[in-house]
Amino acid sequence: MTRGARWSGEWGRPTAGPAVESAPVDVDVLVPTVGRTAELAVTLAGLAAQTDVAFRLVLSDQSATGDAVAQPAVAAMLRVLEAQGRPVTLLTHPERRGLAEHRHFLLANATADAVLFLDDDVWLEPGSVHRMLDALRSLGTGFVGSAVQGLSYLEDRRPHETAPFAVWDGPVVPEVVRRGTPGFDRWSLHNAANLAHVAAELDVEPGGWLPYRVAWVGACALYDRAALEAVGGFGFWETLPIGHAGEDVVAQWRVMERFGGAGIVPSGAVHLEAPTTVTDRSVDAPDVVFADEFPHEQVQQRP
Repeated sequence: MTRGARWSGEWGRPTAGPAVESAPVDVDVLVPTVGRTAELAVTLAGLAAQTDVAFRLVLSDQSATGDAVAQPAVAAMLRVLEAQGRPVTLLTHPERRGLAEHRHFLLANATADAVLFLDDDVWLEPGSVHRMLDALRSLGTGFVGSAVQGLSYLEDRRPHETAPFAVWDGPVVPEVVRRGTPGFDRWSLHNAANLAHVAAELDVEPGGWLPYRVAWVGACALYDRAALEAVGGFGFWETLPIGHAGEDVVAQWRVMERFGGAGIVPSGAVHLEAPTTVTDRSVDAPDVVFADEFPHEQVQQRP
């Protein structure tokens, strides 16, 4: 594994300039953003705390003014990452053609063997990226996800929604998940603070992880880049209208059926519970991409 972050005692030393940009990293962290400042700054602060893994940040801004990186809190966190010796790539992608297209654009700018798609409203506990990378490599699977948790729901226990939880006892193997299959029922695991409640009942040592079966993992998923590209990445964006959701579901279902996929628990990912910036969610991507796999009358919006 390559070197992680420089500590604060080294921040005042000159960095290697262009050499930093071309240095090998373990993970490319791909962050799409639009219309957010406070949430993005918190997301970047969480990344700055991932000191035990080498990563590059690729941030793509679709804000109308394209100046998210100039906002004081965001700019400060970018300076921290750069002082740590992190390669930082800042992109603007102003034409909004939907989340799937934006993710496909980010993937085209990735070079690391592993890519973490991280939404701009997620805080990561220190060590989270290292744990995800360890799981991805140890399991030899197509992706590993840390499901986001809304901590305002810590007192809201939902045993009926956590009932589908199942640890992968053996190797993670490919599986087909679609609406109507048993695996689809696992979607409820990631509501509210359900995964935090599941983790509290498990005897996982600090810094450890257990793989479990998922329907999909939104907002924080680490892919083996070769596996994601082998199934076409998010190239299906051209079949979707601009107003859509569920693009991550399509990509993960395709990866799962060829390479397998898993979530890990405990999850160190916290949803900031901010209003969505994707206001038009009238089309669910799986219902379009997999339309020929089920009758029209079964098509419905994702829970």
